[in-house]
Amino acid sequence: MAEPKVVITDMMEDELAPEREVLGGGHRLEALGARREEELAGRVEDADAVIVYQLPVSRPTIERLERCRVIVRGGVGYDKVDRVFARERGIPVANVPDYCTEEVADSALGLMLALTRGLASLNARLRAREVRWSYAEAAPLRRLRGRVLGIVGLGRIGTATALRAKALGMEVAYYDPYKPPGFDKALGLRQAATLEELVRGSWVLSLHCPLTPETRRMIDARTLSLLAPGAFLVNTARGAIVDTSAVPAALASGRLAGVGLDVLESEPPAEDDPLIRAWRDPRHPAHSRVVLTPHSAFYSEESRLEVRTKAALTCLRALAGEPIPNVVN
Repeated sequence: MAEPKVVITDMMEDELAPEREVLGGGHRLEALGARREEELAGRVEDADAVIVYQLPVSRPTIERLERCRVIVRGGVGYDKVDRVFARERGIPVANVPDYCTEEVADSALGLMLALTRGLASLNARLRAREVRWSYAEAAPLRRLRGRVLGIVGLGRIGTATALRAKALGMEVAYYDPYKPPGFDKALGLRQAATLEELVRGSWVLSLHCPLTPETRRMIDARTLSLLAPGAFLVNTARGAIVDTSAVPAALASGRLAGVGLDVLESEPPAEDDPLIRAWRDPRHPAHSRVVLTPHSAFYSEESRLEVRTKAALTCLRALAGEPIPNVVN
């Protein structure tokens, strides 16, 4: 009987030591290093398990899988995997929801501090010799203690972010219609009944929800108009939750004082994207008030090892006929 074959579609192109350590002998392991989904054709048909990181896995790819027993998304989000069709084919789809909680929460907090303390803006304008070497160029800055951080989505990362903000003395509110009652009392937070209520009362709005039809472009021009003037927006969740074409106008009007984004709907973004154009334009407020990072909030050497190990362990359990953790379909 042939050894079970585990295919890693993308990203991992090293010696695969973490995966080999978990799987041990008796398994074939192959990393494809694909850059586009089309490159998977003819290379995944005989896979018994598939680990995917950044590539989409759509219906055509799933139709090619002749004997696959699990598709593992090496990450938290799974919106790029057609998990409904996979279930129709009898293939479980699992994710790794608990590998970068600290990193993303730390990054969300870092973006918030860079914006609210004027760090990013001062650095950019001083480097460009646009302002004097004076604290007054940051005015008006506000003390964080007592200010409201509004969190959309109180999952693992949202909760970790909330606890970090509470340590800074901030008041934390959240909106999550899928969270059972009582988490507000257990964590010392305030629950908002609606997204609109949360947005209206937030000084900083931080997004930690998954990308679904319900949340796609949930933060748009209308939502941003509900913010109090001088508010801040941070997104370390999924890029398509925010309609970023509305951000430049919100910055120019003063509705937004700053924006920190680790994720964009299209990555890398097109040069003609309205937000990117404004961000690169020294004459636009976005130039010094928008902080962009390249979908890196999840990353640390520890989190990278953790996700690889846990993805391989999920494959091992599926191939052994054991219960599969974190099935999302």
